[in-house]
Amino acid sequence: QVQLVESGGGLVQAGGSLRLSCAASGRTFSNRAMGWFRQAPGKEREFVAGINWDGGSTYYYADSVKGRFTISRDNAKNTVYLQMNSLKPEDTAVYYCAAVESPGSWYYAKARNLRTYDYWGQGTQVTVSS
Repeated sequence: QVQLVESGGGLVQAGGSLRLSCAASGRTFSNRAMGWFRQAPGKEREFVAGINWDGGSTYYYADSVKGRFTISRDNAKNTVYLQMNSLKPEDTAVYYCAAVESPGSWYYAKARNLRTYDYWGQGTQVTVSS
């Protein structure tokens, strides 16, 4: 079993930055793929970014955040991060961290699929004011 706890959310003005963290505990973290998703009120949960476990860290981003958000991981700390810059009001949502038990081959369609992920955190609220 893997437990995921997100932190770092909050209220920020448009154009500002936040860094989300997701701390993993339980079974081995380093060989898992990780992802960030978000869900705005009245909308479905959507993919934001995903990163594989390998040394080269293969990562993918949703088009809406590409160039503004950066996903990274620190396997020594069992933590994955989401650096969010140039935030926009439309980025307002609850952000969720997720983990894949055995990712196997890692590619965009797999990274963005909610069903790929085995474990989910409780989420952290990000609010961007205009």
